[in-house]
Amino acid sequence: MLKPELLELLCCPRCKGDLRYDEAAQTLTCTSCGRVYPVKDDIPIMLADDEAGG
Repeated sequence: MLKPELLELLCCPRCKGDLRYDEAAQTLTCTSCGRVYPVKDDIPIMLADDEAGG
């Protein structure tokens, strides 16, 4: 589970929107642009497509 203090600091790297954490799905979803970021082992993976090496 992500700590609430961490969630307060994070924002979408694409549009800087707020993020909503879904603990069951282990994802962070941007409330502005809808982009979904996975959370693996309590670590948010927040690379934009052009930064992911693909």
